[in-house]
Amino acid sequence: MADTVFLAGATGAVGSTLAPLLIDAGFTVYGSTRKAQRAGQLEEAGIVPVVVDVFDSAALTGALMRIKPQSVIHQLTDLPRGLDPSQMAQAVVNNARIRNEGTRNLVGAARAAGSRRLVAQSIAWAYRAGTRPYDETSPLDVDAPTPRSISVQGVVALEKWVLEADGVIGTVLRYGQIYGPGTGADAPNGASPLHVEAAAAAALLALQRSHGGIYNIAEDEADVSSAKAKRELGWLPSLRSASVART
Repeated sequence: MADTVFLAGATGAVGSTLAPLLIDAGFTVYGSTRKAQRAGQLEEAGIVPVVVDVFDSAALTGALMRIKPQSVIHQLTDLPRGLDPSQMAQAVVNNARIRNEGTRNLVGAARAAGSRRLVAQSIAWAYRAGTRPYDETSPLDVDAPTPRSISVQGVVALEKWVLEADGVIGTVLRYGQIYGPGTGADAPNGASPLHVEAAAAAALLALQRSHGGIYNIAEDEADVSSAKAKRELGWLPSLRSASVART
């Protein structure tokens, strides 16, 4: 019987790219969305839709206890369409809430359901300024001024919830700035760019191969080093959906 995965954020840019990879790898995928009108979109993609809000802890826990997924993947974000600059200030606040409160609820639900693995999306641009490239042991910029501090503290909370969850193998993927289809950015951008398909490939490999911990996930010559992910997960920034399907 195929392992079951609960994919939180299944309609997002990374989630919608990752779902077909999971299905091709033999997983049964349950995907969450807050909006009932998106359930059909998930069904068409071969995903079992779960309409639930991550901020509704009781409903989320009830859903996972019914599904009993062996693994949970956290790809939740709250970003405006096209990364509209006029809405990004509020998006920073919304994302910090998802990373803290949303992750807490998701971890609690996963533990209640007996899930054994949890893979979560974090970010690779929360490091304190210092010698580059930053690796996973480099300190985060916890003393940053506002508004950067909002994002950094959200990252700190997310990673703490995931890595300290009792009985769960928790893996954090610190993604670089994602570009590609559905992301609002067509070309590489930022100091640590990352194609959305390579981001999805990293999540699949983490699910299959990680023993827990933190991994930077970004292209070569970035501000961060992804050597650990290459060494331990077999991840490469050149991975795309077609190449992953052949591995």
